[in-house]
Amino acid sequence: MSDSTIAFIGGGNMARSLISGLLGAGTDANRISVSDPLPAQRALLEELGIRVTGDNGVAVEGADVVVVAVKPQVLGEMLETLPLAPEQLLVSIAAGVPVQAMNGWTRPDQPIVRCMPNTPALLGAGITALYAGPTVSDAGRALAESILATAGRTLWVDEEAKLDAVTAVSGSGPAYFFYLMEAMIEAGIDQGLDVETATELTLETAYGAALMARERTDPPAVLRANVTSPGGTTAAAIDALDAADAAATIRRALAAAGERSRTLAKEFG
Repeated sequence: MSDSTIAFIGGGNMARSLISGLLGAGTDANRISVSDPLPAQRALLEELGIRVTGDNGVAVEGADVVVVAVKPQVLGEMLETLPLAPEQLLVSIAAGVPVQAMNGWTRPDQPIVRCMPNTPALLGAGITALYAGPTVSDAGRALAESILATAGRTLWVDEEAKLDAVTAVSGSGPAYFFYLMEAMIEAGIDQGLDVETATELTLETAYGAALMARERTDPPAVLRANVTSPGGTTAAAIDALDAADAAATIRRALAAAGERSRTLAKEFG
């Protein structure tokens, strides 16, 4: 990756996080260019020492890989006017837009990798799923992965349709945990804790539980059983969740997210 030139179209939060990760990994700032229409965004990007422009064509000229980080609603119009060379690898982090649609807006054999990151990538703690189009080489896959790996862990899916499930589980996933945190904080307040104490207890517990689940070899079901003594306080809480059919509700919620992802793919594509 250190010898590759990388252009970003769109300089929002996710692009800035990837650029910062690349620079931290040793990529020469002169090998990174970014285009953004907003002067304020360009001013922030210039502080990173990279090449900044308001012209998409200037940004992609001579680049080995072009990362498009724009809203899916404008992706088609942008790609139709983007002067891509046939050998340039296109990496898209625009949610919901299928590879086939992007090939229609560029050229049928344009090598394209589609990615689904999540917002913890802004802290270098994300997880990104990638799918390679049919004309992407092994070198192209490695290049795309090396870029997204600067924002956290990566994995590949072998079917593009699986990105809808990825969106449901990890793309939207942080919001589910935030939702649970909100509820736990409110419950702590209901039981007499002040908001600061309830918040600190909830956030540190969430962090610790995630760390245990990540570092231990036992699956979450075993970890949960280990802290659920028969007849104890945790068992009482789990019984209440089971009575409310919470697990089935979560499955329905993720199914709704996946279905919405499929619908958006049809709309954007």
